[in-house]
Amino acid sequence: MPIGSERSSAEPGEREPPVTRIVVLADTHLRRAWNRRLPDAVCAALAEADVVVHAGDLVEPWVVDHVTGLAPKAAAVHAVLGNNDHGLRAVLPEVLELVIDGVVIAVVHETGATAGRAGRLRRRFPDADLVIYGHSHVPIDEVGVEGQRLFNPGSPTERRRHPWPSFGIVDLAKGRVAASQIVALPLG
Repeated sequence: MPIGSERSSAEPGEREPPVTRIVVLADTHLRRAWNRRLPDAVCAALAEADVVVHAGDLVEPWVVDHVTGLAPKAAAVHAVLGNNDHGLRAVLPEVLELVIDGVVIAVVHETGATAGRAGRLRRRFPDADLVIYGHSHVPIDEVGVEGQRLFNPGSPTERRRHPWPSFGIVDLAKGRVAASQIVALPLG
């Protein structure tokens, strides 16, 4: 799916009522010493989020509170441990399995090589409707084995091998993923 495109059964720009909006982040790599911050578009999305999911590599403990503070409407902020989250080992789990509005969601940082990923994730999370992951910094929104949605939001702060920094939005309604979007951010 092209970056910035959205899958939905609603009219463009509309949210199907009732909708739970999840803002999905990964690989933010925020360190106080680096003076790096989340882009304004991410902060604006967090302000409207019903739930936040961070798929790892927050890097420092204060980031959990920071993201929570940027998401005042969010019922919950969920995060998993990334490979650079050394100071968060006692705080974050490696894997989360959630049910939000009837949708089973698995969250993990590392999923292994691209080849065979869809099959591995289906075997690892057989009940998950949606698997959210990070690590590669490459945004992906695709349907895997047996309709399981695979979603990597990319990174809003370190694009690495991808042309744009990015984050994700997933809307849930009526027990299904109603819409999903990789949001491309400007360079700079």
